Amino acid sequence: MSAKEKHLLALYAEDLEAHYPGRTPEEYLRGVRVFLAWLGEQGIALAGVRTEDLLAYQSALVSARKTDGKPYALSTQTHQLVAVKGFFRFLYRRGFRLNDPATTLELPRADMRLPRLVLSPREVLRILAAAARGRDVTALRDRAILETLYATGIRVSELAKLTPYDVDTEERVLRVVLGKGRKDRTVPLTKAAAAAIESYLAKGRGELAAGNKAPFLFVADHGGYLHRALVSRIVKRYAEAARIKKRVTCHTFRHSVATHLLRGGADIRQIQALLGHASLATTERYTLVEISDLRQVVRRAHPRG
Repeated sequence: MSAKEKHLLALYAEDLEAHYPGRTPEEYLRGVRVFLAWLGEQGIALAGVRTEDLLAYQSALVSARKTDGKPYALSTQTHQLVAVKGFFRFLYRRGFRLNDPATTLELPRADMRLPRLVLSPREVLRILAAAARGRDVTALRDRAILETLYATGIRVSELAKLTPYDVDTEERVLRVVLGKGRKDRTVPLTKAAAAAIESYLAKGRGELAAGNKAPFLFVADHGGYLHRALVSRIVKRYAEAARIKKRVTCHTFRHSVATHLLRGGADIRQIQALLGHASLATTERYTLVEISDLRQVVRRAHPRG
């Protein structure tokens, strides 16, 4: 480590102490020292570090092995990268660099897990068929809700805030206003979902909302706000009526539509736009579902599985 790097590291330590009183900066400093040592091995000067170099370092962390031959935990890799990102943020803020090459460096997702449960297309159709058997106004609403959940993968919080002006059944589109992250998006409706919403608007919503001025598209039994608990009960009721053995929740529909679209050939960025994910990394969990399925196939059918 050069004298200049030692000086910058000392300044970074002071900055950490100032911004995180009562917490030792040693863990952050240790991560930076490891990074600086790697730079030295690669013959890269700190002043000349580019984003490409940081991506190479991230790859090196993935490839690194402990003395027992096992890879480092994802949390360990994340801590190393957090320290490096903080160091470059400090260098840029204090004027030691004209840019911050670590700004776009994405951290590993330690919380990225497979969706707990996904329905098969046949199971979804059974649930929708169970809802279609009812003829009263609540059944019309329930079927429209379930068809919308499966058509769009919409979040329950977004579903509850929809107004009649957010849906165009003729053009078969739905506008999600101020979804998660306060972002708007427009998503397509399936023919079945558009027809179910049209039927509900024509024959069900007026009676449910009688005397109540709630502006929402989907309303509760007496015209009020459609709380998450009620949607959960609706989903559970028809899943039980369809004799689905899995534990089905509102989010199950969101997971299922994403997985079914991916299996049907949809591009992952198209699924990202449909679901309203801010980061592509969130959508990529559904590719893990595909890999999980393929792994089971290989184990079952491959001669050396």
